[in-house]
Amino acid sequence: MIRTPRLAPRLRRAAVAMTAAAVVLGPAAVASASHLEVPKAGTNDFRGVNWADPRDNYASDAVVPSGLSTADSYRTVYAKARDITKGFERNLGANTLRLPVNPASVGTAWWDSYRGAIDAATDRGDKVILSYWEADTSKDGKVDDTAAWNTMWDTVVEAYEGNPRVYFEPMNEPHGYTLAQWVSVTSGWLARHADVPRGRVVISGTGYNDDVTGVGGTAALDGTLLSLHFYGFWGSATTEAEWVANLEPRIGAYSGRTIIDEAGSPMTTGLNYGAHDGNTSTAYFAATTDIARARHMGIVYWPGLRTGDSYSIESLTTSGKLIDNNASGVAQLRWGWGYGTHEPVNDLPAAPPGGPVTNVAAGRCLDVPGFATTPGTALDLWECNGGGNQAFDVTAAGELRIYGGSCVQPVAGTAGSAAEIRPCDGSAAQHWQVQESGAIASVGYPGLCLETVGGGTGNGTAVEVGTCDGRSGQSWSTS
Repeated sequence: MIRTPRLAPRLRRAAVAMTAAAVVLGPAAVASASHLEVPKAGTNDFRGVNWADPRDNYASDAVVPSGLSTADSYRTVYAKARDITKGFERNLGANTLRLPVNPASVGTAWWDSYRGAIDAATDRGDKVILSYWEADTSKDGKVDDTAAWNTMWDTVVEAYEGNPRVYFEPMNEPHGYTLAQWVSVTSGWLARHADVPRGRVVISGTGYNDDVTGVGGTAALDGTLLSLHFYGFWGSATTEAEWVANLEPRIGAYSGRTIIDEAGSPMTTGLNYGAHDGNTSTAYFAATTDIARARHMGIVYWPGLRTGDSYSIESLTTSGKLIDNNASGVAQLRWGWGYGTHEPVNDLPAAPPGGPVTNVAAGRCLDVPGFATTPGTALDLWECNGGGNQAFDVTAAGELRIYGGSCVQPVAGTAGSAAEIRPCDGSAAQHWQVQESGAIASVGYPGLCLETVGGGTGNGTAVEVGTCDGRSGQSWSTS
């Protein structure tokens, strides 16, 4: 997926697609995701990201995801991919990685190394979708060389058909084929690789993966998963209702089999994805995530990491760590994946170490919203849920260390300063003393205690430090 060479053709077809999808829904229809039909089954166990080549995945030579190098050995790729996959899991709650393959990358010296990325992800328990991308010299939406394509898939399938966490997508965006031609191509793939369970084969929708109703309604492809691509730059609508009307006809009755394995929006431009209507990108992303959540559909975000791409939801630091590019975008993606605003990441242990810090007056717990790991995330109160985002260790040094590794500290040493999470650094500002009265007093800022703002007791009440005076909002239980 790119937004430069491929933008023009996509925009041209977008006008047609918008017209074809002119289903009118009133504003009330999208007031929440609850109006959408919820199927009994779905694909929402695919909570994923694309890890892409900085040049995009269209390449005549080897595809090399951002942060990797063809000079890397298997061991080096494995180590890098382990850390990056862990970052996707920790920062986003992701459990799926979509990776590109092409004949120049498979059965080669780079393949021997590249397999480290697949192995590292699956060894961590994640799913991996391997998708064929045509060369940048073609981009006609067809398999470049059928013999080379078959040889490539023979090698890939032989290596991974025995790994139940690996899924196979015969081709990305087959826009050069008619439906009948595409069914013929994919039926041939299924026959050639009949030992692969159909539930591990992902058949792309027609066009630019933009409609699954044709492949979904084809009996020859029964039992396979389907993939859909959907982007906000395809149109200019600024309301969620318009984008819902655009997207729903592309899915039809096949949401139970469909993974939206490319969807993305600008994440480095400061957009507020908490505000839906009024902006094309935020309205589009709200519609995509609301529909995915309501219909129990998986989303594999484009891209989780691609250097130089403004849509990339994560950036790679010089130390090899991932950081979020847009907190509101992360929150909206997690919503689409089925997480609640204050729910812990499902992939983390259900019974994390540490325990709750409960505000006695409120009967609610000190909480890191959304299990955020971003430094500077402000704490609040929330209904006690036993999740990792409410599990604090009181260390021997007096730190309040949240499960995941951050520590609680005030923004500043003045009354009214918010309490937030920061990387644990051993500073006095992160040291607290739990007193017999139930107060949690700052060691670094004497005379200040952890409290709820205004003595509030409701969900979402902010937490700060205030002058220690025994008021009810300063009484906590750490047992």
